[in-house]
Amino acid sequence: MRILLDEQLPRQLAPLLAGHEVSTVQQKGWAGCRNGELLRSAESAGFELFLTADRGLEFQTNLRSRILRILVVVTPTNRLSDLAPLAPKILAAIPGAMPGRVVRVGR
Repeated sequence: MRILLDEQLPRQLAPLLAGHEVSTVQQKGWAGCRNGELLRSAESAGFELFLTADRGLEFQTNLRSRILRILVVVTPTNRLSDLAPLAPKILAAIPGAMPGRVVRVGR
């Protein structure tokens, strides 16, 4: 699956998502884009899943018409030391994620 990591997540998380093609918002040149614009760009580029720590995304943006699956990681911080232990839970949640819906993964 093609996964896009939001800009607040460390790029070092990408290798922990084995079996998936992972790019970052920064790599794509989309840093600083607003949520709606970012999601449209990701969909147009063929991404299937958006991984973010933005807990308010579903309240700030209408996701009903989105074709992206969205996973929100819930951790005390966005440091790799807090995120890395969640990698197995993130990987386990990917198959059940549905377009236009938010799945929360956390401790």
